Amino acid sequence: MTDTGPTPARLPAERGAIVTVIGESLVDVIREAGRTTPARVHAGGSPLNVAVGVARLGFASNLVTHYADDQYGLMIEEHLQSNGVTVIRGGSAPTSTATATLGARGAAAYAFDISWDLAGATLPALAAVETSSHVHAGSIGALLGPGDQAVLGLLEAAGEGATISYDPNCRPAISPDVTAARTRAERFVAASDIVKASDEDLAWLYPDRSPEESLAAWLELGPSIAALTRGAAGPVIITRRARIEMQAEPVTVADTEGAGDSFMAAVIAGLAQLGTLGAAGRQRLQTLGTDELHALAAYANRAGGITCSRPGADPPHTTELGPLSAAAPVR
Repeated sequence: MTDTGPTPARLPAERGAIVTVIGESLVDVIREAGRTTPARVHAGGSPLNVAVGVARLGFASNLVTHYADDQYGLMIEEHLQSNGVTVIRGGSAPTSTATATLGARGAAAYAFDISWDLAGATLPALAAVETSSHVHAGSIGALLGPGDQAVLGLLEAAGEGATISYDPNCRPAISPDVTAARTRAERFVAASDIVKASDEDLAWLYPDRSPEESLAAWLELGPSIAALTRGAAGPVIITRRARIEMQAEPVTVADTEGAGDSFMAAVIAGLAQLGTLGAAGRQRLQTLGTDELHALAAYANRAGGITCSRPGADPPHTTELGPLSAAAPVR
């Protein structure tokens, strides 16, 4: 799919960051429940959406992923190239698909045909993470074998040179064993500086406590900052020193597809603007003040709102969102 939005503005080099995202690419087939209109087909996958979102917000973005040289794979490749994302591709299976059926309020229910393997991409992937300021992983790529172990190994290889973020973006239909999924998720949380999850993710992983209690427990495993998205209730961001909560953006919702990924991309881009990514920024990440966290939450919240206001996983560009300090309501 060719992107028809404006070319993403690039921030000055001194404010830039090289972000490497690791995880699945797939094609979303979007159907509306109870309607006979043709399905919409476009490139997707949570990590792909994050990589595109980061690039659209002005930062150099790599994606370590898998897709094949088939019809759907060519669609993915065109989408990534048109958004300026550098691709490192492994595996040999057909391109994965996710069929999303949208309910009356725009929420999506998914069915998957997924393969996840990074075979053949080890050396270029290692080179990417070892030279990046920040590495992000999550979703199916962090849960589904055999690629999940490769993803964890790449995070470990990033070492102290890069900050790490993780978003489980849980898919019970793919990984129904909640105990195993919880164990895997906590390994990634412990390896991360920044974690983000939805209330649905945490309610599934930890049904015996509230999502915010689970988020706080994740913070105790090692991350410096943890974010919770709660749909219409809005986000919560916590650190060991502060807690920020705000209402969701008041937008007319087209659908919610990709909203959490846009939020995650904006968290990464916002933290880059605050100078908290990479080895040089890690200490500052640990001491962010309330005003900075509020600006970060507003920036990411607005990014998610813009995505909700239009169909599909269509993250905002810098020209729409503006810089971190200028986060303002969607009009």
